[in-house]
Amino acid sequence: MPSLETLPAWQTLVDRREAIRATRLVDLFDADPTRFDQFSLETEGLLLDYSKQPIDAATWQALLALAEACDLPAQREAMFNGTAVNSTEDRAALHTALRQPAAEPGPAGEAIHREVMDTRTRMAELAERIRSGEYMGATGKPIRHVINIGIGGSDLGPRLVLEALAPMVDGPAVHFVANVDGVELERALAVCDPETTLVLVVSKSFGTVETMANAHEAMAWLRRRVPSDAVIERQVLAITANLERVRALGLDPALALPMRDWVGGRYSLWSAVGFAIQLGIGSDCLEALLAGAHGMDQHFRRAPLDANMPVILGLLSVFNGTLLGRRSQAVVPYTERLGRLSAYLQQLVMESNGKSVDRLGNPVAVPTAGAIWGQTGTPGQHAFFQALHQGTDVVPVDFIGVIRPVAGERGDPLELTAHLFAQSQALMQGRGGADVPAARACPGNRPSNTVLIDALTPERLGALIALYEHRTFAEAAVWGINPFDQFGVELGKGLAADLKPLLGGATPETPLDGSTAGLIARYRG
Repeated sequence: MPSLETLPAWQTLVDRREAIRATRLVDLFDADPTRFDQFSLETEGLLLDYSKQPIDAATWQALLALAEACDLPAQREAMFNGTAVNSTEDRAALHTALRQPAAEPGPAGEAIHREVMDTRTRMAELAERIRSGEYMGATGKPIRHVINIGIGGSDLGPRLVLEALAPMVDGPAVHFVANVDGVELERALAVCDPETTLVLVVSKSFGTVETMANAHEAMAWLRRRVPSDAVIERQVLAITANLERVRALGLDPALALPMRDWVGGRYSLWSAVGFAIQLGIGSDCLEALLAGAHGMDQHFRRAPLDANMPVILGLLSVFNGTLLGRRSQAVVPYTERLGRLSAYLQQLVMESNGKSVDRLGNPVAVPTAGAIWGQTGTPGQHAFFQALHQGTDVVPVDFIGVIRPVAGERGDPLELTAHLFAQSQALMQGRGGADVPAARACPGNRPSNTVLIDALTPERLGALIALYEHRTFAEAAVWGINPFDQFGVELGKGLAADLKPLLGGATPETPLDGSTAGLIARYRG
């Protein structure tokens, strides 16, 4: 596997780097009135405008040649086919199989498809029983509240979806608990009736420290407040890949919904992890979400590279972050319904591609994933947009707009959309001239993409999330890294387990560094 910096296509881009930096976006538009038509693309109800990127035809051809040189098409097909693309753990990455239509087994094969459909059927049947009131808690009352206890991929995806589609929620109220600090759990318990509350314990390993700590607290609350010995059996449901630990917690493994080792946590909202979504908005809406993601899967797998939306976004990310040294990216949705999107993408992109070695374990010679950050539209304009327009760092932005929001939304859509389009225009054009004081000048020439969604429906939301999943894969393919492991997450957790007894008064068996020892001493008083 050749390293990126040795490829002729990459060297072509390096040779053009200074010319690219000197390019003015406004000049590109002046030179080509049809630039928008050339550098925009629409699929699955999403329009991508990337015309405000500093690329011309020659640069774009070099980027496409780079994708070919890195064998992106072959890597893509290996993922869809179930090859062990997660090389460090010898696992496939088959999140795409989770959203395959029932009538189409797909490239991963019949056995995987049957397994997926069996789980999907179980989920649908149980969700309908809960939503209809047929399934009752230990004292014979229907379920009115659901507490989803999980962290990372067991929290961010379902939370994003239910917030985005909140006007469609017609089932039990779903509350999410991730942080082990106790605040989220206390807030959830305060508004829930213990006799009508179902607790979902969502953890692939069923050993995640934060999740299990919160689960024990929630179970203790149920035991204290519900006058029935059957309360845990009836009102706590495990979603996991580790049935032995389900037994150890006193739950029935036969009632657990399964997760599989061929789906990474941050790609798992499409699996049984999405049960909270199904309880909130129903099976039909969940199926529509899956269908939208599948539509983007098909586009990513089959569209040529030069008309492939995830590939385009991935190449532009490498272009800005690796070639031009722009080491962070802002994601700014112009709808409060997508307020959780930047947090979701932080895990998706930074946990997947925050790597410094390639798939063979060799050091990567170029920068990989930068920081992803942001918040929603007009509030962000009054927070960090000052730095976007006049700061010393150039920060590429993904603007996300919705033509038709979720039914029932109030507000002025023309005002909102005018701000969306104006901000990308202002970043490009800037403001200057002899009559503009230096403090008011904006340099402009700052790149952005705009993703315009025709409607915030389950289908379109599924397509949007899958778009960024595949963008992340495309980046990794170019960098030559494995986007499906996350060993860096484990180090701090292991150290925390060692330090916890010391905080309670134990004596360390080996000397600590001075900083950690000092902090522990101050904590203990």
